[in-house]
Amino acid sequence: MTDQNTLLVTSTEEGIGKTAITLALAKHAHDAGHEVGYMKPKGTRLQSAVGKTRDEDPMLARSLLDLDAEMHEMEPIVYSPTFIQEAIRGREDPEELRTRVLDNFESLSAETDLMVVEGSDRLDTGGIVDLTDVDIAEAIDARVLLVCGYATPGDADEVLAAAETIGDRLAGVLFNGVTDTAMGELVDDVLPFLESKGVPVYGSLPRVQELAGVTVEDLARSVGADVLTTGASMDAHVERFSVGAMGGNSALDQFRRTRDAVMVTGGDRSEVQTAALEASGIKALLLTGGFRPASAVLGRAEEEDVPVLLVQSDTRRTIDRLEDVLRSGRTRNEATVERMAELLTDGVDIDKLLSLE
Repeated sequence: MTDQNTLLVTSTEEGIGKTAITLALAKHAHDAGHEVGYMKPKGTRLQSAVGKTRDEDPMLARSLLDLDAEMHEMEPIVYSPTFIQEAIRGREDPEELRTRVLDNFESLSAETDLMVVEGSDRLDTGGIVDLTDVDIAEAIDARVLLVCGYATPGDADEVLAAAETIGDRLAGVLFNGVTDTAMGELVDDVLPFLESKGVPVYGSLPRVQELAGVTVEDLARSVGADVLTTGASMDAHVERFSVGAMGGNSALDQFRRTRDAVMVTGGDRSEVQTAALEASGIKALLLTGGFRPASAVLGRAEEEDVPVLLVQSDTRRTIDRLEDVLRSGRTRNEATVERMAELLTDGVDIDKLLSLE
């Protein structure tokens, strides 16, 4: 490859903020007057299992960076369940796929000062066609930024293993979404330890509410729910769900132990719904089976400013969909990227990271 300045951003887990960080870095360089290109070789954030709908990240990048590249150029491989199945059956040619990625990269990177490449949510994604993020970084001669979460010192095991897998191409590690309680330990103990092991760390970004979880409005849109309350705010953030499967008193005890959650139960379970409305940590009710709740429940929800959502699917299917939505994180939009850019500006030497000094 050429002397192209290329940074590939990958991560150790889903929902850790990789996309927001990738786009915020690219926009920083773009706003500073650099010619910046973007590519996401493997599209994984799909709306369709057969890959007919590509993920939204390249679309957002095209808007933020004023790019005129076509979607199929920025995202040459739609890594859908169908693609994976076909690859395992030997119906996808790894060499052809590699050539497609390289040809598109060469086209997109022409006349750019910086090429930002968004990797997958996990380092092993793409292994079935010999196109993991490490394989791609080697092919396009990219430096690699590893985005990680942090909760306990044991997380250093995963970081060290990932750093070893990436090897000499590792530009450094960036921790994101670190809680206040974990930040001190990370900065005082874990970062010096990683540095002593030869793993460079660019910084650690704090967890901020507006970048955690999804808003109730985003969640309702993602699961196709009808909103039954007219006055309740849809701006609250939810990061988890709680299933209302027991009686009222037991349910209330459970709900009081959770926070920033959406409660899922059948639309005919009035006692569970009432219990959920008494718990401050429950930010929305998601009722299943197409059963509308009692008018008393809706009235109480309006008083407590708790949205009530209704879906036609059963509880099991709804939970599966919720897990996907919460795992993939909040909707990416310009406001998300701008907020992440603020965090990066405060906590990271961006020009050094991007080799723009």
